[in-house]
Amino acid sequence: MPQTAMPPNAAERFAFALTRRRTLAALAAVTAATAVSCSEAAPATSASPAPVRSVNPLGAEPFTPVTGDNDTVLMQVLAHPDDDLYFMNPDTQHLLRAGARVVCVYVTAGEAKGVNRAPGTPLPEPDKAAYSASRHQGLRQAYAEMLGMDRFTRWQRAVADLPGGVRAETNRLAAGGREVQLVFLNVAMLSDNKVRLPHLWDIPGVVANTLVADGSPQREVYRYRHETLVDVLAALMDRFRPTVIHTLDPDPDFQVHDAAHPRDNDQPDCSDHRDHTPVALFTWKAISQWVADATGRDGRAPRFTTTAFRGYYNQRWPHNLPPAVVGRKARLLEAYGGAPGWACGNAAGCGDYSQGGGGPLRNRKGWVRSTHYRYPGALPAPTTDRQGRLVAYGVLGTHAVRWRETAPRSGRFGAPRNLGGGPLAPTLCAVRDTTGRQLLFALRFSGLAGQGRDNTRDIVVLEERTPDGPFGAWQSLGTPHDDPEDGRRVGAPVAVATPDGRVHLFVRTADKGLATRVRTATGHWGEWLPLGGGEIQDGLTVLLDREQLVHVFAAGRETVHHWAQSHIDGGPQPQPPTGLPVPGERPGAVLTTDGTIALVYRSPAGAQPYLYTLDPLTGPASAPLRHFDGYGPVAALPVPVPGSADTVLLAGKSVDGEVLLRYGTDVGTRPLRSPGRLVPVGDPAVLPGGAGRLCVVGMSPGATPWIWRPAPTSRA
Repeated sequence: MPQTAMPPNAAERFAFALTRRRTLAALAAVTAATAVSCSEAAPATSASPAPVRSVNPLGAEPFTPVTGDNDTVLMQVLAHPDDDLYFMNPDTQHLLRAGARVVCVYVTAGEAKGVNRAPGTPLPEPDKAAYSASRHQGLRQAYAEMLGMDRFTRWQRAVADLPGGVRAETNRLAAGGREVQLVFLNVAMLSDNKVRLPHLWDIPGVVANTLVADGSPQREVYRYRHETLVDVLAALMDRFRPTVIHTLDPDPDFQVHDAAHPRDNDQPDCSDHRDHTPVALFTWKAISQWVADATGRDGRAPRFTTTAFRGYYNQRWPHNLPPAVVGRKARLLEAYGGAPGWACGNAAGCGDYSQGGGGPLRNRKGWVRSTHYRYPGALPAPTTDRQGRLVAYGVLGTHAVRWRETAPRSGRFGAPRNLGGGPLAPTLCAVRDTTGRQLLFALRFSGLAGQGRDNTRDIVVLEERTPDGPFGAWQSLGTPHDDPEDGRRVGAPVAVATPDGRVHLFVRTADKGLATRVRTATGHWGEWLPLGGGEIQDGLTVLLDREQLVHVFAAGRETVHHWAQSHIDGGPQPQPPTGLPVPGERPGAVLTTDGTIALVYRSPAGAQPYLYTLDPLTGPASAPLRHFDGYGPVAALPVPVPGSADTVLLAGKSVDGEVLLRYGTDVGTRPLRSPGRLVPVGDPAVLPGGAGRLCVVGMSPGATPWIWRPAPTSRA
């Protein structure tokens, strides 16, 4: 259908999005189309719907124990060979280096049209089986290099028996106490009956077939129904017992495709590949099934955390990785891409040739230059109780949990308490209202049925009945959208409590705007309201100024967008353009001692962050933060340092993915590195601890949180 530019006004954008979704729904009905979220023509099918397993996602307490590094397992579920290298790295490489065993499950054969063309060579004849095998070889080359081995090292290749009578090729390589396993389900991207993965997710009764790759020890063709793929993924999770699961984006952004925004590899109307979305949805459904089955069998919920990654979103927003990190990603993609002349020992080919020879760095789409979390935010969300103990809230096994320090300043968390609510996205927001009661906010997968049934999301909240007392029941706050397809696109919730007793909740919306919902001092929730302003990325930053007025900041395409209250009874309104440089990630924000708001972030492709002060009279001023090279967002906190004028603490990740801290903004200040060079899952959280002390809390690859209380010093 023809595309038009997005209207600038937020209310118009809301109406535009709703009208657009209704138009697409009408077109889908006319053409008998199906969609995971966007338009995809469906094959004809006369098969009766297959029975759908009833999945109860509720877990149990306690969780399966994790006893040490040997239990650390990262499982990645991909649509195609190279999805991990483009969209999940550098996290994959960092977790492998930190000691995690890596298991990669590739759902499709990745055969596309079967053309494996090296740059500057004639177009070869299509050969889907050979192209699939050559891409598998490329993965073996890339992961061998990731393990520090020769790229042509021989792997152990075998065949695994899986539920539903299907089998899959497995590859294993170990070195220096580290290990990588590759599992190739090899479901055809386009089956003989014209079925694609979006159809397998959404249409009852359709069947997809597998493709046998050249030279594979697995020589049979198998048939996958919807429930077969769910069962297979759940069984693999149960077999490998991951402590971290990487998924693709189940709910990609809507995307206008026109002359200024070419469609390229996108699915219709969305910024991602048509296979990425159903694979992510199948993964989340399988996760819920695994939790239910393992809990019923073992009496314990499996202990793991999940990270979802954006895909072709990388093309549509400013890049967020510095050259050092991009270079490492590109080197692994170079090994994956290979070349026809390589002596890899695989007759079908030595990689995905279009990705070799520096192609990813030259590609205008820029996928290699970013890595974006679908649900940004600190992991876990820390606070303190009235006894001074550190409390952290996170998501384990798809459910909210609470860890409490065993004693004030003990530095150790007790066992997690299961708070339920799942299946939840991995990022929580925790705030304490003026009565001292804790509120938890989360994004819930309220429907994951597929097969033409419910596929919905909602924002949920859990409130304590009394300060540090028991929690009540989870309450749904819905989303800012009436259309469930729009509701799937909402972002991770953030909230702030104000001294008047209100709690202000914010989310990014389907049209890339900002919406709010407010709880009054009496506990009544108002309606969702759009707030206007420009298009923003997910990852919101909220703080109160010295007048206790609410400010919200978010990264846009050209600058940082800002919303603020003008008085305590009003909602935040869009502010004039900040005039700040383009951010590569969500900005950190801090209130300085003179009452000025300061923001800290890196520019696109920048390793060094800058501190920007927002003076309403003189305009923004900037200061480089040297010796703090890294990537990702930078958190900022006001933490007084005894004997020093420095009052700002900065926390982030180094280019190696390790936790990095810095007290103060003086030119000579150098960062602190954590004991043992901690590599967190996602982004760590920080909070002040009093007397110049602070607490850093993060999630380990073993799905257990850690505490670091560094001494107040500005020198390494």
